[in-house]
Amino acid sequence: MSESVHVAVGVITTIDASQQTQYFLTKRLDNVHQGGKWEFPGGKVEEGETIAQTLARELKEEVSIEILSCQPLMVIKHDYGDKKVCLDVFIVDNYNGEPSAQEGQQEGWFKLEEFKELDFPKANEAIIEKLFNYPL
Repeated sequence: MSESVHVAVGVITTIDASQQTQYFLTKRLDNVHQGGKWEFPGGKVEEGETIAQTLARELKEEVSIEILSCQPLMVIKHDYGDKKVCLDVFIVDNYNGEPSAQEGQQEGWFKLEEFKELDFPKANEAIIEKLFNYPL
């Protein structure tokens, strides 16, 4: 049985000119687990790190923003068969900088209704469902 990978995930939001919430997503590189799928940025909790420290470090490294504040959204446990993940998911709506993918992956701002056209990892489906039921 595989060990679970603990991941801190940031649902980065902004309000556009028409006062609609948009969400920043990156596309996983093809050569990684769940490659080619869109995701909310984040990364693995390292030994000795708190979830908050991981989220701050990963969002700085991956998308070049500094979190000023965030709030917990949910925790998801998912088994892909070849890998188990535990996602600690946070809404990140207060940050310095403009998010931009730093690891060569595609990026974009999307409205909730546009999510229906995108391919996400299975574990992200619960996040998307929660956002549709309780949009920001």
